[in-house]
Amino acid sequence: MFSSAFQFILISLYLTNTLAASDFSWETLIADTKLNWTPCYSGFQCSRLQVPLDYSAPQSEFASIAIVRLPSTSPKSEYRGPILFNPGGPGGSGVDAIVGAGAAFATVFGPEFNIVGFDPRGVGYSTPTISFFKTEAECRFLIPSAEVVIYPSLNASSNASDTEHHLQHMSTDKIVREMLQITQAFGFEKLQYWGISYGSVLGAMFATLFPDKVGRLMIDGGVTRDPIYLFDISTVAGILRDTCQNFDSRVEDMDLYYTSNQTNMMVDVNGSLQAFFDGCNKAGPDICPFYAPSPSEIAEKLDALTSSVKEQPIPVMTPDSHGIDPVVGFVPLAQALAALASGNATVLYDLIPMPSFECQASPPPFHLNNFESYTAIACGDPVPVSQFSDLVSSSRVLCAGYKIHRQGRFQGPVGAKNTSFPLLLVGNTLNPATARAGALKTSEVFPGSVVLAQDSVGHTSLVAPSSCTYGHFRAYFLNGTLPAPGTVCSVDAELFPSASGNVTSKRRLPSVEEQGLLDAGRDISSIMRRVVARRAL
Repeated sequence: MFSSAFQFILISLYLTNTLAASDFSWETLIADTKLNWTPCYSGFQCSRLQVPLDYSAPQSEFASIAIVRLPSTSPKSEYRGPILFNPGGPGGSGVDAIVGAGAAFATVFGPEFNIVGFDPRGVGYSTPTISFFKTEAECRFLIPSAEVVIYPSLNASSNASDTEHHLQHMSTDKIVREMLQITQAFGFEKLQYWGISYGSVLGAMFATLFPDKVGRLMIDGGVTRDPIYLFDISTVAGILRDTCQNFDSRVEDMDLYYTSNQTNMMVDVNGSLQAFFDGCNKAGPDICPFYAPSPSEIAEKLDALTSSVKEQPIPVMTPDSHGIDPVVGFVPLAQALAALASGNATVLYDLIPMPSFECQASPPPFHLNNFESYTAIACGDPVPVSQFSDLVSSSRVLCAGYKIHRQGRFQGPVGAKNTSFPLLLVGNTLNPATARAGALKTSEVFPGSVVLAQDSVGHTSLVAPSSCTYGHFRAYFLNGTLPAPGTVCSVDAELFPSASGNVTSKRRLPSVEEQGLLDAGRDISSIMRRVVARRAL
């Protein structure tokens, strides 16, 4: 989620954790109503918590929640309890996030806390698992390139696969109850939590349903989308489809999540695009291959490229099918656009590293945002969507054929007159996925909460390292100190760094403590880029 792609760090950490986990299997852990810890991975402890599948019938069936913690290293007298983390989705694996980045989290928040990741019901290592298909062959029969066409029939088929009626219990209100049970299993009554993207939906719902159980609650990055790092390739695709100018300036509303409406969250798209034009022009032709003498000329250059590609599409020869996924930075985007202008579309295409739809009949060794988990939760939460939803917005097509909606599930409104501790909301000044205005609006329904702004382009604070932001995070969780209203944190990175990796503007050198926070933040960003990456709807 940061300004640079730390792929080497990511792969190294992943391979290290994979090797360290070679003697550990989640299948060997027996779920219990109390936490029984088993050493796992490298320096971590794992457990399974048994929770009711249906809270209205708590003794009928159970879900087994996979939990991992990096234990506190402080003396018992200084121990401050668990901080739970959710990386977004729905469908993001908190276990994989913390196994990959737990040490960096501990650097940011301090040794006083247990750093805890969990996989919500139906996600990752938790059970019951979600499957829309009986066989892998049935899954692969559906063609990825036609995903928008097959979404309704795919989702409708989930009725046939739901033989044990599990899908009706895959909803956000059930997950927030799990968060409370996890907290209580640690021996605490109030939740300490950081949620990004969809994790902000979890956090806001928790504060709505359990306002007296809020210990520290930080929601980061708006509401209904997964993180988009610096710039979303779907924005470029939208421009190439000549649709970007159709986005209006309405503000994302947390309650719109419960109508499966994601059509008005793009208030900052044009501003984010302008940041690309300005940054490219400032960086110069040596750093930005799509350079032009002025930002307006770069915009005109892109418009001309758009028209050209629409009239004469450029083919891409590849054996793979790719979907919409995040771009890791403005520099590769500029390189890709320059190549496209020269008639080479492969560079732009290759920025999208993962298939938009993958068969999940066999669980992958590294759990990412599972398509079926995402669908079950994101489509099970809202009111039913019309089968003609594609006439309104393609973002609603996903849920058009989904028919499993439990009666009595939470559908809003979000908000609480009084929480036991004020919330901290975090929003970037330019967020192409969920505008900071959404955080400000959410803050209005949680009196006493504060919005911390990070002066960066992208989705969630993890888009760029900021010792200022991390310092406020630590102060909030450790001391309960909220930033002053209106606080804006600068970032310690540039959109177009020099070829040597050095920033081109003058900045004071960070202190040893600040440098440690920045290094930790970069590690978290590289891991989150892998854990939460999925195709944009």
